[in-house]
Amino acid sequence: MDLELQTRIRAAAAVLRRGGLVAYPTETFYALGALARDAKAVERVARAKGRPETKPLPLIAADRAGVEEVAVVLGPAARLAELFWPGPLTLVLPAREGLAPAITAGTGTVGIRIPGSDLARALAREAGSALVATSANLDGAPPPAQAGALAPELRSRIDHVLDGGAAPGGLPSTVVAIEAGALRLVRPGAVPIEALERALRPAER
Repeated sequence: MDLELQTRIRAAAAVLRRGGLVAYPTETFYALGALARDAKAVERVARAKGRPETKPLPLIAADRAGVEEVAVVLGPAARLAELFWPGPLTLVLPAREGLAPAITAGTGTVGIRIPGSDLARALAREAGSALVATSANLDGAPPPAQAGALAPELRSRIDHVLDGGAAPGGLPSTVVAIEAGALRLVRPGAVPIEALERALRPAER
């Protein structure tokens, strides 16, 4: 990662720490971010997108320590995290106390991943916290793969855009939950559910 990009990441992280909203690229599309523990900023994200309060907001973290600050990772979830992170797999996990209500939407759980994007991980690391990682679009609109594709209406409601060039696009992250020991597909995506199921099967002897 070159010095100029590192400087821009530090600038974006400073905006986040001040309570601002930042659009940034992930391993799929551009995301709209705020510090996960900044309730006012998180609420601004939902308002900026026009996102219903009943829809939780997903998060990213730089590493497992960042995940553990906001969620509990145990059992089969820990196995999937070990095998598929960093990458486009969002795990729905029990939430730690103190998260903004807009993140959990009253579910007691949080969807989180360690993204495959070096830039997104670097931003979360520099910001010092897990970040909201909802797609940087108005609710129901297609997610943008380039900074220039952000809707003008949304751009006017946020504080900063970290332009990392074109994001790969393609399928969004796969979202899964583990309930009573069983894997439940919440949203299909870049990681095939069959690969996750294979990872959780007992090893053959």
